[in-house]
Amino acid sequence: MTDVPRSHPRYESLRIRDAIVAGVKRGITSEHGLIAHGRGEAFDYLLGERTHGFALAAIDAAARMLAHASHPVISVNGNVAALAAADLVRLSEALEAPLEVNIFHASKSRELAIRSVLQEHGAGEVLMPSTDAALDFIDSNRKFVHPEGIFRADAIFVPLEDGDRCQALRRMGKAVVTVDLNPMSRTARSASITIVDNVVRALPLLLDGLRKLAAGGDGGHPPAFDNLTQLAAAERAVRSHVD
Repeated sequence: MTDVPRSHPRYESLRIRDAIVAGVKRGITSEHGLIAHGRGEAFDYLLGERTHGFALAAIDAAARMLAHASHPVISVNGNVAALAAADLVRLSEALEAPLEVNIFHASKSRELAIRSVLQEHGAGEVLMPSTDAALDFIDSNRKFVHPEGIFRADAIFVPLEDGDRCQALRRMGKAVVTVDLNPMSRTARSASITIVDNVVRALPLLLDGLRKLAAGGDGGHPPAFDNLTQLAAAERAVRSHVD
């Protein structure tokens, strides 16, 4: 990004895009991930590239759910590893939850590259997919999971998830927290809690929420949270920009 001045009005968006491109070059992100990122970038533009109140409500609910889970797990794909590896490691430490690599397009070399970048940012053991454990209700490569990770998890943080697996996880009785810029996607509507925000903004806020909970600053009973209500608010925000 040396050729783009910080004063450029699209600097942050271009910086994030550059991180995805770098991820492809390093073998972390698939070329298909570029398309997925572009779709999310379009929604972020419509949301004004800022964190809204509905996202803050979802982040608060997500922090509480993950903090009280018996066996939370953080699922990592290529896009989120390229965009937020350091924050994923911090989240893993805050929750004492394992990081587990899980990608849609099967590639052992890309799985190892994702593990490598997480460990470069301070991760210890990173769980890898295994044919010893498979999710029900799904046929893609993403059904293969670690037996001590996603397979036995009660709550899973899965930013930038695909709809098929989110639906499968929910049908198996697992709670799912996701980050999705499209409030109308299958993932957004299937998850237990959907944070409609850019993952690079949402993760630091989620970490702040967990730190406050750990310090006892939960403010008493948590406010009621309804995912579909928050998604409706997010959709109105998108449509107001279009209209």
